[in-house]
Amino acid sequence: MTATASAATGVWGRAEQQDFRSRVRGCLLGGAIGDALGAAVEFASLDEIRAAHGPEGVTDFLPAYGGRGRVTDDTQMTLFTVDGLIRAQVRRDTGAWHPPTDIHSAHRRWYSTQRDWGPDERRKDAGWLAREEWLYAQRSPGRACITGLADETMGTLERPKNPDSKGCGAVMRSAPFGLLVGWEPQLVFQLAIECAAQTHGHPTGYLSAGAFALIVHGLARGEALDGAVQRALAHLAARPGHEETTHALRHALGAVRQGLPTPDRVASLGEGWTGEEALAMGLYCALVAEDVRHGLLLAVNHGGDSDSTAAICGNLLGALHGETALPPAWLAEVEGRGTILELADDFAMEMTQGPALHGPGSSSPAWLTRYPRA
Repeated sequence: MTATASAATGVWGRAEQQDFRSRVRGCLLGGAIGDALGAAVEFASLDEIRAAHGPEGVTDFLPAYGGRGRVTDDTQMTLFTVDGLIRAQVRRDTGAWHPPTDIHSAHRRWYSTQRDWGPDERRKDAGWLAREEWLYAQRSPGRACITGLADETMGTLERPKNPDSKGCGAVMRSAPFGLLVGWEPQLVFQLAIECAAQTHGHPTGYLSAGAFALIVHGLARGEALDGAVQRALAHLAARPGHEETTHALRHALGAVRQGLPTPDRVASLGEGWTGEEALAMGLYCALVAEDVRHGLLLAVNHGGDSDSTAAICGNLLGALHGETALPPAWLAEVEGRGTILELADDFAMEMTQGPALHGPGSSSPAWLTRYPRA
């Protein structure tokens, strides 16, 4: 039985649960590793990278933000997206079912980490993730994410925040939507774009996030990467303002057929500062990757938003191959591995065994402490 069939029937065998958990772990950890590889060279040109680190450029973690293996806001926001998705499932028992609101609340908790000195133990509704002190570090958060979340008003597709912003800040946090394997693709796409519009209101800003979520969704269900991209293109075609995102994805597919992968081919897709460029670059590197290491280093070594393009590539390759395909030395050193694993396993458990954890009648007190309904 595939993950798709298991999710559809509500019956998960042990092997299906283990496969799904491996893909969730792979997606989140792979993204964090890519993010950390690019953190030190995010604003450097390829010539500057090669001058500082040799002709091959980045080949390992470099010191950034006070140490090796440190992640940026890309990973921080991705983890709070996961937290919000779990909270949405838990709150469903109460009849309060509006996932965009739960995601907005989760991202507002991330916003608090960028303003507060550390966790506020008096806030019992914060949940366990918001008490992780390492997440309170400021790692060059994107302007649109900060301004979009600065007040309690939630952006919507009808009234989006930052309507002119198409930066990659919505794409780089949207992989978790694709891990909702029990949802139909069109619902995953809709949720991802609604949540992206909370900070990035330009159609390219939110549609590229939706396309990314759909591609991850296909991989998490056991599909091939090419097929997942084709499904994303089909969903994009029906949306006004899709042209830039569609062109970028088709450009990435075309680049695969042009020969062996090189930094120049990656650079031909853009610099990664906008949503569609970051998605195209990360996708291209995943499509041509000989293995996870090869794909991530290709996604890092260019003159642009290296942490975001590599994070996207890592999300894709991790969801495709599972956690055991990740390079062990990088896995051992990446910041926050324990937290990421804990959150990934909680997400997998919620998605596969949620009714055993909470329900209208009885619930696990420990689970509601971790993911409060308030």
